[in-house]
Amino acid sequence: MNEEIQVARRRLLKAMLATGATTALAGCSSGSLFRRFTEAGLPDHLGQGPVDMRPWARYPEKADLIMLADRPPLLETPMHYFKTDLTPNDAYFVRWHYAGLPTHVDLRTFRLNFMGAVKTPLQLSFQDLLTKFEPVSATVFSQCAGNSRSFFRPQVPGAEWTNGAMGNAHYKGVLLRDVLKMAGVQGNAVEASFRGLDEPPLQSSPHFEKPLTIDHALQGDAMIAYEMNGAPMPMLNGFPIRLVVPGWFATYWVKALSQITLRTEPLDNFWVKTAYRIPVTPGFTEDPKHPTETTTPLTNYPTRAIFVSPEAGGKLHKGSPCIVEGIAVDDGAGIRRVEVSTDGGRTWGDAQLDAVIDKYSWRRWKARWTPTETGTATLKCRATNANGETQPDYEWNHGGYRRRVVESLAVEVV
Repeated sequence: MNEEIQVARRRLLKAMLATGATTALAGCSSGSLFRRFTEAGLPDHLGQGPVDMRPWARYPEKADLIMLADRPPLLETPMHYFKTDLTPNDAYFVRWHYAGLPTHVDLRTFRLNFMGAVKTPLQLSFQDLLTKFEPVSATVFSQCAGNSRSFFRPQVPGAEWTNGAMGNAHYKGVLLRDVLKMAGVQGNAVEASFRGLDEPPLQSSPHFEKPLTIDHALQGDAMIAYEMNGAPMPMLNGFPIRLVVPGWFATYWVKALSQITLRTEPLDNFWVKTAYRIPVTPGFTEDPKHPTETTTPLTNYPTRAIFVSPEAGGKLHKGSPCIVEGIAVDDGAGIRRVEVSTDGGRTWGDAQLDAVIDKYSWRRWKARWTPTETGTATLKCRATNANGETQPDYEWNHGGYRRRVVESLAVEVV
């Protein structure tokens, strides 16, 4: 291990331990984590545009974000933060399942525990993760499974996210497979499951725990991250460490990771057999009048493009050139093409793709457009990846998951 790596690790550990080896959400408890903005009025950038009237909140370590719920906190990123390659830590979306989330972690006593079908039951400290493994880093896109749920028609129950339950960040940590090799996986293990420090409200409630197949855990690109965009992991995004599963929905990205269990039988809990499931149908879509009862756990991202600018309800000027821009994502195969229509889908043209940031990162795109008529214009965008996967014109599923339809945006031309 070279001297530069050792110095970098010492600097990070020193920063993390600078205040008594403790990090907390300052001035808050699990019962009151936010300050609601009701006196200063509504900011200009709210969700999909200036007409969005949802409440905002500011939590510790966070900027002003759109609040869908406070127990547990569900915070959405405003669209203007997606104009850069990386989503700032203080603007990164937040999604917890239980109100009993950690608000204080003492790094002197924190341990990542390994149990089940391992040859060596193991406890790793935060310092162990920094010093005993080769560090890796990657820029990775993350998205809540229910991102954009509010756009499903007919509407479905659940958190009514617009397009802001996502983000792109640069993570540093250790490969999951390297850590599992230290524990020694027994030959009869079929899954690794992951649990964090968050606690369910009742003893009878199931802990939030998600599995990966043993092949995915030992051969994939999953990592245990301790750094996000060059800084310690924010508390609300999983401090001190979180699982990062590139190309898969954030439901697998267990926050405040504290326990890894190697299993000889597949995990059978609420979060596997009931929640986060999609129809076993072509395109994972179903008839709203006749929902299917046959479902499967959702896993990887679909191919999708969305608009970042202009925002919904924005005004453009006839005869004035403008830049239409957005992002495109898939599960890591790579975005090959983004097309844009400025006439409601009658004609299409190719957008210009920015350089690839990383395998599992979003990819930025832009197109030039000069409006020639006043009135409401409907813009559309669609992406195609290297495997030929593109976007349908319609889809629906009863969970409101994995939205991937052709994106539409209405703007006013004056």
